[in-house]
Amino acid sequence: MIINYRVDIALALKADGFHLGQTDIPAPAARQLLGNEAIIGFSTHNIQQAMLATSLPVDYLAFGPVFPTSTKENPDPSTGLTALREVCAIKGSLPLVGIGGITFSNALEVLKTGAASLAVIAALVGNGAKIAENMSKMLTAASIPPNDQSTG
Repeated sequence: MIINYRVDIALALKADGFHLGQTDIPAPAARQLLGNEAIIGFSTHNIQQAMLATSLPVDYLAFGPVFPTSTKENPDPSTGLTALREVCAIKGSLPLVGIGGITFSNALEVLKTGAASLAVIAALVGNGAKIAENMSKMLTAASIPPNDQSTG
């Protein structure tokens, strides 16, 4: 279990890790509190933030919003697939999570940039009665065919 934004709750629950935003506790302090075994992720919203984040004691980066999103009240500007590809090129060995505005129709394109995974909210839980169905649909939509392992 990864706790978003609340290191105190992550500690209290003995969670597997913690996800940091740009205005949260600094990554080195989170690492010191949670220890070396904890999974720590870090959100980035532009190439400069992503570049700086590659030197932080984190285990993965999130980048976005890739597309316009209505999930957050005041989202950062959408970055697009080109910026996501650029971050994939500079991220080193850190896994990259594409986030923001990801739908059934664009999920595969996000993964083809080289992102390791996706963070999806609205497409999965927008209709609470269809979460399982939507998850199955997303897994199908985001599957790269075996003969198409291209990344961009």
